Amino acid sequence: MEQKVFSTTGEEIRTINLSENVFGIEVSTGAIYHAIRNEAANRRVGTACTKTRAEVNYSNTKPYKQKGTGNARRGDKKSPISVGGGTIFGPKPRDYSYSLPKKVKRLALKSLLSMSVEDGRLCVIEDFTSENGKTKDLVRIMKAFNTEDQRTVIIMKDDDVMLRRAARNIPYLHVLCYDKLSAKELLYGRKILILEGACTNLNDFYGEN
Repeated sequence: MEQKVFSTTGEEIRTINLSENVFGIEVSTGAIYHAIRNEAANRRVGTACTKTRAEVNYSNTKPYKQKGTGNARRGDKKSPISVGGGTIFGPKPRDYSYSLPKKVKRLALKSLLSMSVEDGRLCVIEDFTSENGKTKDLVRIMKAFNTEDQRTVIIMKDDDVMLRRAARNIPYLHVLCYDKLSAKELLYGRKILILEGACTNLNDFYGEN
């Protein structure tokens, strides 16, 4: 399929061929769901921790005598039914991450790229970089595509350190490399700006299957 290529000033300069296997497939909502769920699980820190009755720092003395009070027998004040006692089945530190099948992840990312083309959210820009890492230069480009205060994603052709530096002070902008895409950012991005060189790389990287 053909897609327009724009300059950094927002002017149409030429067209580029995008692979149908990457930007024109049938959208798989199931794969997208699993990819985003996997990313969210892998980001979880898993440090929540509660104390059981064996770990609570409390008195070991018997609160009252065994018989004659009319109350249930109790051995100490660390019981979970007491104020300040332990927690029953509370959370403990754990690893929430898990691996997703490679084919499912690839299908999800290709589905999201295809969805962005269908919705008109994807825009191809000529290759550019930030020579000095200044945020104001990148903001000028963002204004040319009317992305101010809109969740925007830039897909780079390689890991450009200076471009990342220029983008880190823009709260609504997320910069991704073509081989390290995020399903969450592609789904929620209101505008996806992809460099021309990244399109070629994506055609090769995801176009095989």
